[in-house]
Amino acid sequence: MEEVKNIEQAAEIAEQTDTEQVVDDRPVVIDVDHIDMEFILNKQKVDNLKEFVIRKIKGNIEVAKFKALDDITFQVRKGERLAIMGLNGAGKSTLLKAIVGVYKPTSGKVTKVGVMAPLIELGAGFDPEYTGKENIYLYGAILGYSREFLDTKVKDIIEFSELGEFINVPLKNYSSGMKSRLGFSIATAVEPDILVLDEVLSVGDAKFRRKSLAKVKSMFDKGVTVLFVSHSIDQVLAICDRAILLQKGKIIAQGTAQEVAKVYEEKTGKAPKKKN
Repeated sequence: MEEVKNIEQAAEIAEQTDTEQVVDDRPVVIDVDHIDMEFILNKQKVDNLKEFVIRKIKGNIEVAKFKALDDITFQVRKGERLAIMGLNGAGKSTLLKAIVGVYKPTSGKVTKVGVMAPLIELGAGFDPEYTGKENIYLYGAILGYSREFLDTKVKDIIEFSELGEFINVPLKNYSSGMKSRLGFSIATAVEPDILVLDEVLSVGDAKFRRKSLAKVKSMFDKGVTVLFVSHSIDQVLAICDRAILLQKGKIIAQGTAQEVAKVYEEKTGKAPKKKN
């Protein structure tokens, strides 16, 4: 142990220790513990169930396993904003789906604490036959909120989404950008404990993207935890304080957002845009 030579040095060490303890004491809200995700791929095309059963009985079905996630382990503490980065096919969206519960890991486990609002696919959790307004109540119910609570939020959701009269139109007539705006508006209006965003801030016009980014930032002071997937280094650096980098289903780098963004830049040749 380093010798303490004076009171001032002791106070400085104590202050540093206290600061580190505050960070370490934040509760873990997402614990990803050695998860693997394997998918079985058929090598031959099978057109119907009967043909599949016949081939299965005869032993003529050849399958191959594809490992989309390979021994993924990390934790996210309350209030952290973690970016999940990687090239197409690296396993980013698969990892998010395993975390939110769309996929069950082949091995390992994921533990979550608090209300999670996942925006991992456009229109996920929506019914295309329902109007935008009806889908506000449907998606809110999926997140665990009562109708009474959603009644207090519906006006703000509609206003933020900028859908206007289209809020009373069935979702099947919405563009992808309109679905994204509605989903984002619901997820951020109900103020979840954990916000999961998969490329959502890249959809829509420039004005709405800026507005969405500002909305996410405004939630930081309330302690919201963010999982964010994006190919935009600028968005990652604007939102996230930590990051992991995936390649072929494995974590190849993790650390601060700046550190991991630099590794990502080296591998892809992408660099953040320079501000004037």
